[in-house]
Amino acid sequence: MREVLKEKIQLPKVIFGTSGLGNLFVALDETTKREIIRQCVLLSNGRAVFDSAGKYGAGLALEVLGRYLKELNIPPEQVIISNKLGWLRTELKTPEPSFEPDVWKNLQYDAVQKISYDGIMECFEQGNTLLNGYVPQMVSVHDPDEYLAAAANTNDEEKRYRDILDAYQALFELKQKGRVQAVGVGAKDWRIIHRIASDVPLDWVMFANSMTIKRHPKQLAAFILELDKKGIIIINSAVFHSGFLVGTDYFDYKRIERGTPENDELFNWRDRFVAICDKFGVRPAVACVQFALHVPGVSSIALNTTSPRRIQENIDMAYAFIPPAFWQEMDKTGLLSTDQLTRTWNS
Repeated sequence: MREVLKEKIQLPKVIFGTSGLGNLFVALDETTKREIIRQCVLLSNGRAVFDSAGKYGAGLALEVLGRYLKELNIPPEQVIISNKLGWLRTELKTPEPSFEPDVWKNLQYDAVQKISYDGIMECFEQGNTLLNGYVPQMVSVHDPDEYLAAAANTNDEEKRYRDILDAYQALFELKQKGRVQAVGVGAKDWRIIHRIASDVPLDWVMFANSMTIKRHPKQLAAFILELDKKGIIIINSAVFHSGFLVGTDYFDYKRIERGTPENDELFNWRDRFVAICDKFGVRPAVACVQFALHVPGVSSIALNTTSPRRIQENIDMAYAFIPPAFWQEMDKTGLLSTDQLTRTWNS
């Protein structure tokens, strides 16, 4: 079944993240958002692939994507949309959204997590309405790791995991009815993906903040290989750790400052990483992308942008060359922590 799926959904090396369309960290103007979508479609060799979610701007990213795809007269068959489900747009009753404070800017709505059979169905239908007639081919349960982490105790955790399995029942019913083509998962904690994959026949997986040039555990590398052998499509995302590795003060969606041992370690790692990049004339962003894409088993990388002119740059980064000496230096200085992956860069 999964081999057939891979023939149906051909993902390019770079798929387009849409969190920027939902005002992640900065509120973009409408002209910029429209041009980002236009450039994504224009520069795609084949169908443009957009990764979105109800969580992105409390549905704003979905709404903007649907609006401008329609305005640009893009045929539905020319795009592939992934909608990660589990967050539902709700009324905004506080000065700023409660679901992820200090991250999303100038939102008119809030969002609540709804992971259950009925919740996922509700999120799916709301997402389709926001997409303005466009329908996602790829769906998943979004942030099941956060849902489990919020459990009050062991019994609550077990109940929440049953909710997740019920959510997948809803997704597979949608697939069986032909309303979607592929069912997956998107999460930051890869261990929860591992747990779900043992109970659910996934078609695709998206790892966020998990397999990066900064963080690449051996156990995850082995798990990705297992998934690939089963024919599961693997997408790597959030490979800049919310932009931290390329210069921002956000790490995994949280603003950080120097002054604590944990934060100082992150800043010191980045300082050493940037120094090696400067030594070899390698852009830090290119190093992050090349590492993330060359993990054995990974087929695509999701890259978000807030600038239309960077879309071509994002695509180009997937095909850039980095000299082996760069990876050898990264290894020698201890910035690469997995021998298995180090051998890949040096081969």
